[in-house]
Parts: sequence; C-alpha cells; structure tokens
Amino acid sequence: MRKICLVLIDGLRNDTARTECGFLAASVEAGSARAWVMRACLPTISAPLYETIHSGLAPVDHGLLSNEAIRPSPHPNVFSVLKGAGRSTAVVAHSYFHTLYGGSSFDPFEHVEINDPEAPIPIARYYSLEGYNKANPALLSEVDLCAQAWQIAKSASPDYLLLHSSSCDTLGHGYSADSPEYRIQAWKVDNALSRLIPRLKSLGYDVLVTADHGMNADGHHAGDEPCLRDVPFIVFSDTFRAKPDEVLDQWIIAPTILDLLGVEPPPSMTRRSP
Repeated sequence: MRKICLVLIDGLRNDTARTECGFLAASVEAGSARAWVMRACLPTISAPLYETIHSGLAPVDHGLLSNEAIRPSPHPNVFSVLKGAGRSTAVVAHSYFHTLYGGSSFDPFEHVEINDPEAPIPIARYYSLEGYNKANPALLSEVDLCAQAWQIAKSASPDYLLLHSSSCDTLGHGYSADSPEYRIQAWKVDNALSRLIPRLKSLGYDVLVTADHGMNADGHHAGDEPCLRDVPFIVFSDTFRAKPDEVLDQWIIAPTILDLLGVEPPPSMTRRSP
C-alpha cells in the first residue's frame, strides 16, 4: 500500500532550493524526482499556510490569517480525514501543528512526544523554538529531525508522515534571505534529506518536498513578492501528471495526498490533484 511523507521546509524560496539544494537538484537531474514551482497562498505566513496545505483551503476561506490567531482546525484536513478512514498519521514538526491538529493548545511538558493510538495524530514529536532569536536560534539539528522521522517510519510505518523543518525560516528572519547563513542552511537541510529520503523510498514511501512560503531580503514574509510566493514542489513519485512547466497551486497538496493514499477527498477540497 502506498505511503506518503511530506517534507515541509519552512521559509525555503524556490530559487534558493534550485541553487543550494544539491541532493534535490541531483535527484531531478537523474530523473528520480520531478520539480515544479508552487505558488503559495496569501498571506505568506506560516500557520495560515500549514492549514492551507492540510485543508486544501486558501486562508481567506479557512479563516486563519495570522500566526497570532492560531486555533484548532475546524475544517476537514489530511489528519482528520485519514483518521476517519482508519489510516495512520505521524509528525515530526513545530508545535503549531499540535495546536492545529492535535486536539488542544500545545504544552511542551505534556505534548513534546505523543504515542497514543486514540490521539488525533497518534505518533508525534514536537519542538517549540520557544525564546528563539538571532543569538539563540533554538534549533534542533536537521539530521536529528530526519532521524526521528526515520525511526517513526521504520517502527510504525504510518500512511502519512509529516516532517517539518523550521531552520531556513529561523535563519532567514535572523540574517535575511540574502545571506550566507540562509543559503548554507538550505544546503544543510538538503544534506540531511540526502540520508533520509533514500531510506524512506526503501520502505515504499513517496516523498513530497515543499515549503510554506519564501523569505525576502528584509528577513520577512507575509506579502505578495515572488520570492515569498514561489516555493519548490519536488516529488519522488511516478504518479504526477502535471506538465513540467505548470505552476502548481498550494491548495492542491491536501487532496493530492489523499488521492495518492486512495482516500476520497472531502467536498471542501475542491481543487484536485495534478
């Protein structure tokens, strides 16, 4: 049975992915992956776009328009639809995903690690980045995140696995997208993925790699610049029918995941997979 891993690299611009992520570029060049430009929805802010990616709705439709307004998702989403279909999910991700899809606000002392078959997301490893700033990015190593995802895939084999990295976003805020720190961090994520993705493929996972939004030269994101809206969408799978030069809309990710898993998307996910 097909399984899906979505790798969400927070704050990674499409042009930076193309120039700095050598493993991903080599995979596309070799034909083991395919790449498209994806157009992020507006506003280009993390929590609203996490909800777009998993509900298939634009922020103006799902109603979450600010990180400060984050709340549990009231809409059918990848996690709730798969749980209703008897399928399994797991995440290694920022704590916002627990608030959105885990059933409650995030408490690091209660929710940093979840192993509960009755939970909305039965297997979860969360990080908070609490107190991060330029002097202290409060980041986990990329290889540690990838190793956590691998241990979950190897031991539990969830139908849908989300791996979410925040480091490009964090260093982009601290140093701007026009900085060696941001560009080198994009490579560090790619370097860790070069050790994870072949392992996931060996277990039968199709892997989708994308970003929620980009980053600008001011170390900011929220608006309508191409550097904020154009993100990578790289697919380690032979199932996609989109034309090579087609620009894909971000809201197709949720129904695409469900389609690939053989689960009917709900009527609210009106934009179907490519």
